[in-house]
Amino acid sequence: DKNAPAVVFDHVCLTYAGAGSESLTDISFTAKHGETIGIIGGTGSGKSTLVSLIPRLYDAGVGSVSVMGTDVRTWPLDQLRHVVATVPQRASLVSGTIRSNLTWRDESATDEELWAALDMAQASEFVRNKPQGLDVPVEAGGKNFSGGQRQRLTIARALVGSPQILIMDDSASALDFKTDAALRHAIRERSMRGAAEGGLPLTTVIVSQRVSTVRDADMICVLDHGSVAGLGTHDELYATCQLYREICQSQLR
Repeated sequence: DKNAPAVVFDHVCLTYAGAGSESLTDISFTAKHGETIGIIGGTGSGKSTLVSLIPRLYDAGVGSVSVMGTDVRTWPLDQLRHVVATVPQRASLVSGTIRSNLTWRDESATDEELWAALDMAQASEFVRNKPQGLDVPVEAGGKNFSGGQRQRLTIARALVGSPQILIMDDSASALDFKTDAALRHAIRERSMRGAAEGGLPLTTVIVSQRVSTVRDADMICVLDHGSVAGLGTHDELYATCQLYREICQSQLR
């Protein structure tokens, strides 16, 4: 349903099997198509757990998560994971070539689509500088590339196959601030272009510990031990959410 929001969390709680206490407690928020949602909080606050419910790596124990108006539990899994692309915290490349790594989500992707994804991920320059281009060999784990290059290739892979929802789970941490900003700008441009061409704009969910990465988001969700401590824009939260203000002050010093 194109009129329904991109993602809705409706009173979601989650307890891992064998864990005594809840990992997430009563999480509710809505992401509209084309919005960028930032998720910030300390280590162990539940950020990765929260976003893992969108592509159904786990299921909510209580409440529901919907994507484009449909409960994720009723989506066929392969379809859901085509619509929702996740960039994991750890860059994960497999042995082969850059091309074989990038076509993982969409085997029929054209070279043009692969270069567009590399451009957005700020990765095209170092790939173009290699004589084999897309056919550069990739060693197991991508160890013939630097950490930042691996991370950018992993981001490019998620962008192939035109996802509607892009989840970046702390996946810009190996990037310098300038590259991180350029990446977010490129994703926003692509989202606006998708809308202009009559499609749906790309919705982005960014998990980060860095205020600079989430401060321009349309909405920021501040997590504290699995609960929402604040929900709003950077300015709103800075004025009203003590935890967010503390995170900002500790980083901006």
